[in-house]
Amino acid sequence: MSRIQLALNVADLEASVAFYSKLFGVEPAKRRPGYANFAVAEPPLKLVLIEGEPGQDTRLDHLGVEVGTTEAVTAATDRLKESGLATFEENDTSCCYALQDKVWVHGPGREPWEVYVVKADAATLGKTPAPDAGDACCTAAAEAPVSCGCGT
Repeated sequence: MSRIQLALNVADLEASVAFYSKLFGVEPAKRRPGYANFAVAEPPLKLVLIEGEPGQDTRLDHLGVEVGTTEAVTAATDRLKESGLATFEENDTSCCYALQDKVWVHGPGREPWEVYVVKADAATLGKTPAPDAGDACCTAAAEAPVSCGCGT
C-alpha cells in the first residue's frame, strides 16, 4: 500500500477537522491534542493536520509518501541517493504519535518530502508523547539540511 501524504499547519484544528471530514466523507483515523490525521481511501491520501498559531493562514508543513514496509523506505533511500539527491534518514523515530522509519529530501523549492513507514502506533507502544510532539518531530526533520547541501 502506498499513498501520498499532505501535512498542513492549521490555525483552527476543530474547524479544519470538520471541513476535511465533509470534503473527504471520512472522520479522522487518529486524534491527539493539536493533531489529527485522515486515512482517505479515494483518492489514496494521508491528510495530517497540525495545529499552529491562532489566526495564521493554513500552510504546507510537509509532503510525503507512506509506504508499507521498512524495505520500501530503504529502497526509496537508495534510489534517491543514486539519483544524486541529498537525504536525511530517521529510523525508529517517534513522530506524529507513531514509531516510523523515514527518509527526507527537499524539492527545488525547498519543499520537504518524506518517504516513511509507520511501524507501530505510539499507543500500542505504551508511549504518550507530549501534546506538541505531533508537529515537533515532523517540522524538525522537514527543516533538516537535506537538499543540495545548503541547509535551512
